Amino acid sequence: MSSFTNLMINLLVLLALASLLSPAPALCYIHAGEAGSVVRTPNGTPPPPADAYRTYIVLVDPPPHGAATDDDGHRRWHESFLPGGRRMDDGADQARIIRSYTEVFEGFAARLTAAELAGVVSKKPGFVRAFPGRRTLRLMTTHTPEFLGLTRGAGFWRDVAGYGKGVVVGLLDTGVHAAHPSFDDRGVPPPPARWRGSCAVAATRRCNNKLVGVKSFVDGGGGGDDDVGHGTHTASTAAGNFVAGGASDRGLGAGTAAGIAPGAHVAMYKVCNGSGCDDDAVLAGFDEAMKDGVDVLSVSLGRWSSPPFDEDPIAIAAFSAVARGITVVCAAGNGGPEPSTVSNDAPWLLTVAAGSVGRSFSTTVLLGNGELVDGQALAQQPNSSTSYYPLHFSEKQPKCNELAGIVGDGVAGHLVVCQSDPVEDESVVSAMMATGAGGVVLINTESEGYTTVLEDYGPGMVQVTVAGGHNITEYARSSSSSAGGCKPNATVVFDNTLLSVHPAPTVASFSSRGPSKVAPGVLKPDVLAPGLNILAAWPPHLQHGGGGGGGGLFKVISGTSMATPHASGVAALVKSRHPDWLPAAIKSAILTTSDAVDGAGNPILDEHHERATAFLTGAGHINPARAADPGLVYDIAVADYAGYICALLGDAGLGTIVRNESLSCGKLDKNKIPEAQLNYPTITVPLPRSSSSAAPPPFTVNRTVTNVGPARSTYTMKLEIPRSLTMRVSPEKLVFSGVGEKKGFSVTVSGGGGGGEVVEGSLSWVSGKHVMRSPIVAVPQPYLKLGS
Repeated sequence: MSSFTNLMINLLVLLALASLLSPAPALCYIHAGEAGSVVRTPNGTPPPPADAYRTYIVLVDPPPHGAATDDDGHRRWHESFLPGGRRMDDGADQARIIRSYTEVFEGFAARLTAAELAGVVSKKPGFVRAFPGRRTLRLMTTHTPEFLGLTRGAGFWRDVAGYGKGVVVGLLDTGVHAAHPSFDDRGVPPPPARWRGSCAVAATRRCNNKLVGVKSFVDGGGGGDDDVGHGTHTASTAAGNFVAGGASDRGLGAGTAAGIAPGAHVAMYKVCNGSGCDDDAVLAGFDEAMKDGVDVLSVSLGRWSSPPFDEDPIAIAAFSAVARGITVVCAAGNGGPEPSTVSNDAPWLLTVAAGSVGRSFSTTVLLGNGELVDGQALAQQPNSSTSYYPLHFSEKQPKCNELAGIVGDGVAGHLVVCQSDPVEDESVVSAMMATGAGGVVLINTESEGYTTVLEDYGPGMVQVTVAGGHNITEYARSSSSSAGGCKPNATVVFDNTLLSVHPAPTVASFSSRGPSKVAPGVLKPDVLAPGLNILAAWPPHLQHGGGGGGGGLFKVISGTSMATPHASGVAALVKSRHPDWLPAAIKSAILTTSDAVDGAGNPILDEHHERATAFLTGAGHINPARAADPGLVYDIAVADYAGYICALLGDAGLGTIVRNESLSCGKLDKNKIPEAQLNYPTITVPLPRSSSSAAPPPFTVNRTVTNVGPARSTYTMKLEIPRSLTMRVSPEKLVFSGVGEKKGFSVTVSGGGGGGEVVEGSLSWVSGKHVMRSPIVAVPQPYLKLGS
């Protein structure tokens, strides 16, 4: 049996979604009362002509007192901001207002010119803010439940969490293939009476007790069918029903498929298509999900860089959802391995990074010298022949894309070895195979390390790690230059699916990392979940990839998009167990019970098999069974978030995000909360740099925990810190006499590495079986500027 194999990660995770993965600029925005130019453009990009129509998202005050507040009343209020009539005057006879919003905020999306916005709309009483609507958002399993410790039958999954029954998981995505067996409602009761959603599109007549809502906000709202595959995959990962009978991707990963919360209900809000995801559609999806009454909202969308929270439609909309009691789970992004690439980094979001699972779709490259090199392949073949092929590796043209000129001349009958390219040309690989190559061995880039994102290039393709590729190319060089003149050769053996592969989990190289550029004082991402080579439902009418394989019910793809629904499913399990818990408590439970070590008890590693920092893993790897019984939680009220927003963004940010006329930063002056003091489940502290021999002053953070475990319980603190840090916790014991009781404590940190490096430790509160762990990240100033 082969050992653990890690291979190539091509950052274009889904070739079918390539157009969605292009770099996107930060959002422009318009601020009420801004002097000078009303329109800000990103990175100096020139604005469109003043008379060109485009979509703007406009935030306004609620309708005046005494005005009608039904849907028609809101729409009339929104129309009152328009210049002239309700329709555009460019001859197209299109309605100006595209959508009205009442739940995420009071406002609308409308077709306006920049001149109209600056000269008319922004000057009307009640105008708050506006920004151009953009297509800047991009789309970012049989084994993963078992990998997460979920076993069908008796135990936590069924008896404690009830498979997530009674919870509605909403998804903002590309639609859903409703006829897929993952959305069969066998064993699923009707949705709760409070559910107000529906299947509002004709193409989803198959809605049932499992699939309880489908609505579309793209393509004219004409259908909720999934013509991309992404939404079907994520929905089944979060809450797909059990599918027995050998669920697999062409025989790989065979087993019983299930989502993380197979008893939960699914509601799909189609906000993306094959062309991308428009801000106005995403906001409409948020708005409708809040009206319908979802419990958890899974958002596998993001952008290359995060704008400030008061300019970020997802952050703004999600705040309203969280204030309504909806847990919002978002992808951290696929911008790794570069630092500070994390998106969806607002503290009211649960931000999810992507890791591997202990499974390999294994192949072995057997070299002519007897050495074995582990690889992986999606298109596995029968081992009907052990014929050795001469190796073709070019020192002058090492990348696959550079071999286009020799296709048909020199590759026939050879096993071609070449390096992955950041933008892989699938046609080159296909052409090599079509002209008689015996196979292609694709070597990871250095930045990809041991991570593998499997792509379907068809039969004959094997992907290997940088280390494995080095062994192959060294063999090719040494054999070619040897005195005996033996030509290097190799063969490939297909091993199908291997389980219990170590180390796992590891952080995927594409997974975006912290610290956040917008709010570095809150550790992001929050948590690590399975997102590498995930098998889940797929529309059978869509092709499987470059191999021309069509029509399978399941497919393997990768991304933080895949990690997000895993965490959403866990949130649904916790919500099912504790229906009265609010989002902050659910999030705290997930973070403080996550695993800091891998399946073998060793530190979690990154794509280079080096110890992963908290900026990669957040609090750790998600652990569903422990999340349902954390013992203690860190709670954060809406007023606390408001105080945090005031400290970070001032009145303008508060007015845009919180939208509460009774709140102002002046009223909250004594309750402004610096980043370090937000009652977050993880702790980030700034350590002043000292140029003298004197020790820098200590820094103190305060936290409050709420007892959700046994009424009478005592928790003792446990510190794990490096020698370079000094840490004091007061008090060292927390004694509770009732459920819901709150206790405060302080953590004073001093010291540091002395060289300006980030230093990590952890604080745990321990009481019997309950271990509530919070990572502590000490970051040198001025790299991190936080108040105490």
